[in-house]
Amino acid sequence: MTTNTENQNNSLDIVKWGLVIILLAAAVIGNQMYSEASAVIRALSVIVAFAIAGFIALQTVKGKKALAFAREAHIEVRKVVWPTRQEALNTTFIVLAATGILALILWGMDAVLMRIVNFITGV
Repeated sequence: MTTNTENQNNSLDIVKWGLVIILLAAAVIGNQMYSEASAVIRALSVIVAFAIAGFIALQTVKGKKALAFAREAHIEVRKVVWPTRQEALNTTFIVLAATGILALILWGMDAVLMRIVNFITGV
């Protein structure tokens, strides 16, 4: 019995995804075909088509899983302890200083190795 229900849901999801693809393609093609129309009307039409396609996509099994994942991710982001502005600035300066020092070291090694190669090859 559950297999029959899963097959019905799967086939219905395929139809929904097909409708989503058709709506998105229609939005893109329609926007191109009616390029002489007002940009505001075309933009609103594309936004409405994308919103309807998104609503239909959220009615599928994968869409529901994606929405649940997004909600859980939002909850986790709220739990993060973000650094203060001063901590972020200090970390940025440390990274910049370390990058500068490493660049100078690599530049010096390059110069030394180039002189060694020039000495060996006589160029």
